[in-house]
Amino acid sequence: MTAASDGRPITYPEHISEFIVIAGVSGAGRSSAADDLEDLGWFVIDNLPPTLIPRVAELAQGPGAEYERVALAVGTTADLDQVLPSIAELRAAEARVRILFLDASTAVLVRRYESTRRRHPLTADGGTLAGAIEAERALLEPVKAEADVIVDTTELNVHQLRDRVRELFGADQGEGMSIRVESFGYKHGLPLDVDLVFDCRFLPNPYWDEALRPHTGQDEPVRDYVLGQPDSKVFMERLEGLLEPLLPAYESEGKAYLTVAFGCTGGHHRSVAIAEAVAGWLRGHDYNPTVTHRDIAR
Repeated sequence: MTAASDGRPITYPEHISEFIVIAGVSGAGRSSAADDLEDLGWFVIDNLPPTLIPRVAELAQGPGAEYERVALAVGTTADLDQVLPSIAELRAAEARVRILFLDASTAVLVRRYESTRRRHPLTADGGTLAGAIEAERALLEPVKAEADVIVDTTELNVHQLRDRVRELFGADQGEGMSIRVESFGYKHGLPLDVDLVFDCRFLPNPYWDEALRPHTGQDEPVRDYVLGQPDSKVFMERLEGLLEPLLPAYESEGKAYLTVAFGCTGGHHRSVAIAEAVAGWLRGHDYNPTVTHRDIAR
């Protein structure tokens, strides 16, 4: 039992195991993610005012309730400053609570709003759409800072977002830390939703070998070329030595999700080969990483 901000005791029965609070900038896919969670069997309440999070959670866990996994999608309202205190009430009750934060670039959000002709919740008379998006982003920064996982939907369609939600919160997602290994190309921009970034551009580039250029780091000739470099061997040894103590330390601190990204110029060769090699090393250490190659098809 714990007490709400108004002093009233709240009891959370043991049969509720998980809560997800979905937050993020408007237009980044919050409602789509809520729909995807509902498809996965979560009980979802969309566009929930933050101050109602503890009340709804209490009702969901009351006598006769049948919901074991509850997702609460928080909209942009005047009481956004109550999101974190409300989540703290849930966590104080020893419920498992995770925050999913959805983000996207301002340019993409503007295009999405213009294509749907929807009105941004913070658009005021005389204000610009881009200004409203940036104002909302600033308001949500404290929530984003506390998020367990951030998903950048800038380049995701609804189907790719669904796959990412399934990867994160599907039934086979265990209690341990979920690890994602990603490759990307620097010329396409840094990924926003990663924890650790390593630059692979110090390695010789297979692109300049005409026989290797059409292949990717998933193909054996490129993989052998990249991993056969003396600098690659040193890099992998040092990286493994870094990750070996870091991963259990992250887990002991309660981190639920970790994304490790590797970048090269175009995201086709060096970063892909290194990402696949690191994923293999992780599997050999009893982790089950997912692997994505953001720019391999570009």
